[in-house]
Amino acid sequence: MASGSEGLLTISIGVMVSPEPGAIELLRRYNVALNYAINKILRLDLRSIGSVHNALYRELKEWFGLPPRAAIDCYRDALANANAWRNNPKKGRKPRVRKLSMLLHPGQSYWVRDGYVEIAGGIKLSIIGWDRRYDGYENGEARLVYRDGKMMLWISKKISKPQPYKPRDVIAIDVNERKIVYGDDGINKERGTKIGEAHRWKKLAEDLQKRYSSPRYPAWRRRKAILNRIRSYHRKARNILEDWARKTSLRIVELAKKLGHAVAREDLTGLINSLRKIKNKDHRTKLIIMGYSRFVKWIDWQAEKQGIPLAIVNPNGTSSECPKCDSKLEENGYRRLRCPRCGFEGDRDVIGKLNIRKRALKKLRINPPGGVLAPLTAPQMTDVNPNRWGEPMNRR
Repeated sequence: MASGSEGLLTISIGVMVSPEPGAIELLRRYNVALNYAINKILRLDLRSIGSVHNALYRELKEWFGLPPRAAIDCYRDALANANAWRNNPKKGRKPRVRKLSMLLHPGQSYWVRDGYVEIAGGIKLSIIGWDRRYDGYENGEARLVYRDGKMMLWISKKISKPQPYKPRDVIAIDVNERKIVYGDDGINKERGTKIGEAHRWKKLAEDLQKRYSSPRYPAWRRRKAILNRIRSYHRKARNILEDWARKTSLRIVELAKKLGHAVAREDLTGLINSLRKIKNKDHRTKLIIMGYSRFVKWIDWQAEKQGIPLAIVNPNGTSSECPKCDSKLEENGYRRLRCPRCGFEGDRDVIGKLNIRKRALKKLRINPPGGVLAPLTAPQMTDVNPNRWGEPMNRR
């Protein structure tokens, strides 16, 4: 995952390295020094890199034993964290970094050699594995991360941004809590979300907290083994959603590239913000927010990385308007809608997808060969009998 700029994309390449004891000790000292630097920057209201250098450089070297270049990277890292907290309108508690990670500068605090990485302080880490596709690009800033007994070096690189092509049609995406539906007017594909699976892991963590708690004292906070297990359950839930969003977005983008289509999605900003405003949110609501946010992030990034045109459309009415004549649809069974004017009928999610596609075609000024909408005889995806009670169909 990465950011983009004019003509360039900044990507992060993961390099797995050996977790040497010296590197772990340096990371721990860096973490203590980083939190100290953040607190001092905020306490003294330091804003410029020069004032931060004068206040912290010597202390970070002499008090915390950081190598000279590591001390510079540390106060730069601290200033970035402090500024992020200052720019957050909600503020909250002052930032504290808990994860063991370290900012590194190429050619000054880290070097990639043959088969190993050398970091500030002369510590050498053997390379276990990495993605070799981007070896020809210059190394940028990196971050050394240690977690769960594994050490990764994430190196940023700038690569050329592919030129977008002129699309022939649009792959539209309709998202809801249980599944996403995507395709054009003739292709209907669906993929279930992982909200339910992630929610089970959140529920396990919650049950464990209740088991080791009393009305007066949450004992799980002081029992390291229980606390680590609870954290692992929460991390598992996050990883499930992240993995689903990444793989699903890649599948959709690859289909669009194969067909020469653009990708279109709804603008979910309003929905996500309204869900965030709910007080006393349950785990499922929080996971829906997380799932939507990650999916939007990954679909946008994959489209930009592959050079695929992306259209973001207004979500209002996408599941209640007729994609053929724009009339108001009426219910005609379980999750099925019918147009009283032209007779168009289909699954609610498929109709949402068709309306998103229709709006994206207009926004991108695309005139598909078969017209905006296929004839009514085109197959529509459905999993249930079109009746109000949703009883299974009897197929012969």
